[in-house]
Amino acid sequence: MTQSNVELAQHGYEAIMRGDVEAVRELLDPDVKWHAGDPSTGCQNRSEAIAFMRQARTRGQLIELLDAGDKVVVILRRTAQDGESTEIVANVTTFRDGKVVEMVHYPDPDDARRAAGVLPTP
Repeated sequence: MTQSNVELAQHGYEAIMRGDVEAVRELLDPDVKWHAGDPSTGCQNRSEAIAFMRQARTRGQLIELLDAGDKVVVILRRTAQDGESTEIVANVTTFRDGKVVEMVHYPDPDDARRAAGVLPTP
């Protein structure tokens, strides 16, 4: 049975949150892009994305995953490296053939929801 994009996203982000970056390597397309709105910036391939994840050492918890077809809105509470402060952010993760081809970071989860078409525009 094939896993849904939401299930794949959940397993991948949970692995990242517990520090198991290598667990997501095969989930990422070799040419995956990870950025904050400008695809020419940020990570341009799997190696760069893995290196960024290792350096960032993001900790936190998943709050919500929203199915938007080939996209999944992943809302999470990130814990800063000081271990105390937190923020709620989101990524829109796009899948093609079971692989992540793009992740776009949004500081505001409602912007991510709108971008994926799961929240009406104002």
